[in-house]
Amino acid sequence: MESTIQPLDRVFLHLGPITIYWYGVIIGTGVLIGLWLATREAVRRGLPKETFVDLVLFAVPIAIVCARAYYVLFEWHYYSKHLSEIPKVWQGGLAIHGGLIGAVATGAVFARARGLSFWKLADIAAPSIILGQAIGRWGNFMNQEAHGGPVSRQFLENLHLPDWIINQMYIDGRYWHPTFLYESLWNLVGFFLLLWLRRVNLRRGELFLSYLIWYSVGRFWIEGMRTDSLMLAGSLRAAQVVSVTLIVLSIALWIVRRAKGWAKARYQDE
Repeated sequence: MESTIQPLDRVFLHLGPITIYWYGVIIGTGVLIGLWLATREAVRRGLPKETFVDLVLFAVPIAIVCARAYYVLFEWHYYSKHLSEIPKVWQGGLAIHGGLIGAVATGAVFARARGLSFWKLADIAAPSIILGQAIGRWGNFMNQEAHGGPVSRQFLENLHLPDWIINQMYIDGRYWHPTFLYESLWNLVGFFLLLWLRRVNLRRGELFLSYLIWYSVGRFWIEGMRTDSLMLAGSLRAAQVVSVTLIVLSIALWIVRRAKGWAKARYQDE
């Protein structure tokens, strides 16, 4: 049976000499849905409707460059010998933590230039970011990457997964943990959690910090299953180190901002 299994076609569409891959289509879909949600919420929070459109025009390209640079840096032993492959982002190799760094930095500069509260923008964007990540992981699925260690077909069937997912997890003669799916579902739950927390009316900035904590907890756990982790040294996984750092910093910042009176405004305040 396994000998007849073929992976899903990574190509979405051919337009003459241009090839459009599912990876890019899926990530683009996540960005557009996130932008739509953020724009709706921004208007509700008293911001001009073009605020997040303008922000995304800067943040997305910078985030992609940073995500790729982060990945290439950790895989420099390979890319130093294959420089022509560095721009080929459609093949995969976008590190979420690198993209997050680029997006946050861009958001901070944008907020300052527009005379807006960074924390207000970050809170509005938080549900969109985690939903975009949930969607984006399916790009990894199409590329057959970001998977975990080997498992049996029976293990995957016991998860009650459809055959098209199980078959896509058949790579190089073995079945693998669908860690892309675990993270996608974790992020989807996080999306609904953030929508609920938004109604609790936390202090400004705490919804974004909640996102960082939730995502980092899940990423730390799931990263331990993956076989393609970016490594710092030996068995030290970069994503796990960054995740722990983000959890600690987010909790510390939450406490300090309240203790110092830096977080007086509420999420619902305009």
